[in-house]
Amino acid sequence: MKNTILTISLLSLLTLSGCATQSHRTVAVEPVVTNTAPYTGPKTTMVVGDFSNKSDYMQGLFSSNTDKLGSQAKVILKTLLQQTNRFKVLDRANMEQIAAEAKLRGIKQNLKGARYTITGAVTEFGRKNVGDKQLFGILGAGKSQIAYSKVSLNVVDVLTSEVIYSTQGAGEYELNSRQVAGFGSSAGYDSTLNGKVLDFAIKQTIKNMVRDLENGTLKVEE
Repeated sequence: MKNTILTISLLSLLTLSGCATQSHRTVAVEPVVTNTAPYTGPKTTMVVGDFSNKSDYMQGLFSSNTDKLGSQAKVILKTLLQQTNRFKVLDRANMEQIAAEAKLRGIKQNLKGARYTITGAVTEFGRKNVGDKQLFGILGAGKSQIAYSKVSLNVVDVLTSEVIYSTQGAGEYELNSRQVAGFGSSAGYDSTLNGKVLDFAIKQTIKNMVRDLENGTLKVEE
């Protein structure tokens, strides 16, 4: 009887250990603070121009020719600009696809030009790992992944090609993990830190733009 119970228990344990589990949850995205304030005033039409990675990150001999960091930052910038509810952001990255859809519907496009172009760059970007050990790692060890980013933006008047406004934003993101006596988390390389720190740095520049737009430092017209 005991052997039968033991066999059933082992089979149940093996069955449970072989089952795959799934889970999901909603992750809150922090919006630009300024888009929470109601705004009903005029909106300035802008288009995001050249935005590239000017830092040393991913610029080595074995890196690809694709500017992934700059492309990622450009998408984030367009999204955050639109979220402020202070600007009309034009899409120039999908012109061919938009034209094709208009043609399919038999609609003649009436494209709008922007008075201002925003150009920018990721001027600084870096990652580092910082670790510590307690009693040569016997009692425990910790690891921190730290990502840093600095972004520069310029607002250019398309009529005069004059840079009428410039701002910068910087941010740092840190992911910590710790093991104590062999227990705890041991996080591997987290590539999402790149997007998180870019998002944070660009949010600072957008906050600066909206603040200076409201106090008159950034003067624009339609």
